[in-house]
Amino acid sequence: MANRHVAPLLVLGGVASVQLGAAVATTLFDAIGPAGTVLYRLAFAAALLLAIWRPRPGRVDRDALVLAGVFGVSLAAMNLCFYAALDRIPLGIAVTLEFVGPLGVALAASRRATDLLWVGLAAAGILLLAGPSGGAEVAGIALALAAGGFWAAYILLSSRIGRAFEGGEGLALAMAVAAALMLAPGVADGGSELLDPSLIAVGAAIAVLSSVIPYSLELEALRRLSVGTFGVLMSLEPAVAATVGLLVLGQGLAAAEVAGICLVVVASAGALSASPEAPTEA
Repeated sequence: MANRHVAPLLVLGGVASVQLGAAVATTLFDAIGPAGTVLYRLAFAAALLLAIWRPRPGRVDRDALVLAGVFGVSLAAMNLCFYAALDRIPLGIAVTLEFVGPLGVALAASRRATDLLWVGLAAAGILLLAGPSGGAEVAGIALALAAGGFWAAYILLSSRIGRAFEGGEGLALAMAVAAALMLAPGVADGGSELLDPSLIAVGAAIAVLSSVIPYSLELEALRRLSVGTFGVLMSLEPAVAATVGLLVLGQGLAAAEVAGICLVVVASAGALSASPEAPTEA
């Protein structure tokens, strides 16, 4: 009985931590830009994962190392596109559009007749969110959708990584690759400001909020919940993001945008309820 009450709280706690981390990340954009912020997040997350798992690349074959490299590319691209979107559009809208990634994976893996309903609801929600917009908003929408595509790739690759490596060794290697890929764009965006101790501290906090805490809470929740129930709870992420955007960043949304988010949440909950793929995010 206790598990039934605790597990949903673990999932929601992880979701809230991810969105709070994203909100904190936006405070660094003026100083080091989205790419510099991504570099902070991935570098700190990589250092932590490497220290925990201590991967030994020599124990796996070349195909597994290539897979880890591709996984790292998807991680770097997903985070860069998402943070670049956050620099242009509100958090709630960016997360909702990005969620088309796991939603698409769930729908592709299912053959139920009701899937047409979820596709229709999601499409209607996206149209409401992508209504008449200026240049920055159009770019932000495109970047958020691109981040969703890379999130879908991340989900599909993560199961293969789990089979190719022990524990979290594959994720640790992929995170190191992602951090290395972000070094040049991150330095180009952030410059010498990246060495500011106060900004470094905020970057470390973003990595903990966006990766360490949610990953740990999700693992615990999955020990207590079915993947379908976990997916339904995770589908609340766009709504949580909109709430965090309002309370932390003061980002209000128009009625049509709120309606669009609600439609995507309902579509995601329906599609993910029977999906074998859990929409986790590194």
